Amino acid sequence: MSVLVIAEHENGQLKPETAKVVNAAVAIGGDIDVLVAGTNVADVANSAAQIAGVNNVRVADNTAFEHQLAENTAGLIVELAPSYTHILASASTTGKNTLPRVSALLDKSQISEIISVVDADTFKRPIYAGNAIATVKSNEAQKIITVRASAFDTQGEQGACNIEPLSMNISNTLSEFVGIEQTESERPELNAAPVVISGGRGMQNGENFALLNGIADKLGAAIGASRAAVDAGFVPNDMQVGQTGKIVAPDLYIAVGISGAIQHLAGMKDSKVIVAINKDPDAPIFQVADYGLVADLFEVLPELEAAL
Repeated sequence: MSVLVIAEHENGQLKPETAKVVNAAVAIGGDIDVLVAGTNVADVANSAAQIAGVNNVRVADNTAFEHQLAENTAGLIVELAPSYTHILASASTTGKNTLPRVSALLDKSQISEIISVVDADTFKRPIYAGNAIATVKSNEAQKIITVRASAFDTQGEQGACNIEPLSMNISNTLSEFVGIEQTESERPELNAAPVVISGGRGMQNGENFALLNGIADKLGAAIGASRAAVDAGFVPNDMQVGQTGKIVAPDLYIAVGISGAIQHLAGMKDSKVIVAINKDPDAPIFQVADYGLVADLFEVLPELEAAL
């Protein structure tokens, strides 16, 4: 049994999701290889080689993979696939774009967003917006799996393992990289932040989200939002936490003015500690909160920032 983990990286840095996917691979068992595809990815490969449990890092350093276009990366994975019983990637934008193509090309059924490994053939994954957990067993000899990284711990470190360069030439005529538009922020990414503070419809407008800035700065937190706040135009959609936004599981999640609709809870209820601030004592968010404060957020937030 052998597992191939697709590395997540950006700007020459290995993303923390990779170590969590390796944790899932360790639970499956067998030899674990990590595939690093991109350009000038020596540092990424070195970081991947130090994740505990990894036997081999396979590096495709080629301009064809410079922007990790799904068409090119999927072609590379398909070429490597015969050597592996399991192919794993994070259930991120990149993983969700690439692995379905791999599944189609290999004519296999994908198992999406697993949160637990029962054994090498059996996995658990959320359904109905996280209100139920399905146990899925696959009888296929080769399994294509995306992993909800927030459900797994970060794998530890080891002495660097073997790094193997690959010399594969993948051509792509289906798509081309045109450009990228990114929101620049000095705060940590929502997916990786140890602390997240999110605002909802109760913030009333986008300007009031500034009330979260001071608290976020003092806690080293990322700032998120509910779908209601995004749909109302308060903040951009890259801040959305929820089933159709970003799935987060920080050490501390602070929900401010968020009622706690099912869609939002699906994206944050695995957080280690949940704090809710809402003036409605019957808000559903209090059902999952470890600490709840029934109060007016416009009075509480300045006091919280001052106390911090």
